[in-house]
Amino acid sequence: MASSQSHGGPAAEAADADELTQVLEFGLGEETYCLDIAYIDEIVDATDLTAIPNSPRHVEGVMDLRGKTTTIIDPKVFLGVAEQGARERIIVFDPAETGDGGTVGWVVDEVFQVRDVTPDQVDDTTVNADESIRGIVKDDDRFVVWVEPRTE
Repeated sequence: MASSQSHGGPAAEAADADELTQVLEFGLGEETYCLDIAYIDEIVDATDLTAIPNSPRHVEGVMDLRGKTTTIIDPKVFLGVAEQGARERIIVFDPAETGDGGTVGWVVDEVFQVRDVTPDQVDDTTVNADESIRGIVKDDDRFVVWVEPRTE
């Protein structure tokens, strides 16, 4: 009966994965956003960046991250956030998950926590036209905007 003590096999694990998603909450300006942690490779402190002449407005520059040239993007440009903030952390995406082949990160004001989100906490009815927003996570006293990791 050892199998009855398991998690129920791959099908049950897949069902559990559909019910619960871990997200990383981070701040941009005064608002809180989140990303599915499956897209995230690591989080590092923001350092000096090397500007790239004639780059798109959303590209902040590049940095050397353990021997890899990492492009750093400002997600405030994509999301229309006008407020300035501390810009203390960089969320580095897993290149295998984002599909663009290069190492890319977002510069964010601060990183708060990893938390579990269930489907009943997500309202996706207000964001149908915007592919960069997955939904609004409803919490007891606040809303968190769940975004997709845009890199272009």
